Amino acid sequence: QVQLQESGGGSVQAGGSLRLSCVGSTDTVGYFCMSWYRQGAGTQREWVSSRWTDGSATYADSVKGRFTISQDNATNTVYLQMNSLAPEDTAIYYCAARVCRAWTNDVRHWGRGTQVTVSS
Repeated sequence: QVQLQESGGGSVQAGGSLRLSCVGSTDTVGYFCMSWYRQGAGTQREWVSSRWTDGSATYADSVKGRFTISQDNATNTVYLQMNSLAPEDTAIYYCAARVCRAWTNDVRHWGRGTQVTVSS
């Protein structure tokens, strides 16, 4: 059974930083394009960032320039470095393994999520 385990969430003041981690299995992190999504209270889950097979990354406009996705293949870990956090970044953040086709949103596996709360 595929498992994706997030960690690193917490509470931080506006302007602060957090780094989320997601550990998966070799056949997940190495096969899919790892991504992050988030869901705020009363909102739909939204895509945040994805890392593609060529090592490039894409970001939602709302986080571009503030968030950075990275991956350590030796430890099957995906990271999301979040800087200059704002209250609107408050959400549950989910690690996801998606099919490596940028024009689809085909997520095959989800983590359970980690809460990020940003206070003003």
